[in-house]
Amino acid sequence: MKIYVGNLSFDSTNDEIAAEFGTFGKVDSLAIPTDNMNGRPRGFAFVEMAEKSEAEAAIAGLNGKTLKGRTIVVNEARPRTDNRGGYDNTRQRRY
Repeated sequence: MKIYVGNLSFDSTNDEIAAEFGTFGKVDSLAIPTDNMNGRPRGFAFVEMAEKSEAEAAIAGLNGKTLKGRTIVVNEARPRTDNRGGYDNTRQRRY
């Protein structure tokens, strides 16, 4: 099960987040996305746990917990939609 972790401190590390989730079960993968322009973490992460029961326990146990002075938001990750905005090259200019 893939889990979204939001409102993270920008200096949170993979090891620290993995340790928090590891108390609830085995962490299969962990990703902290970074900003393309400056390489800084974006303040959220995705954690993947194999066992759904362990993932649900982690969500219940960690949602609202204070980590590095910030109250984190933990819930099941939603599927990514394809409406991310940006340049739309399908529109034609008329002169």
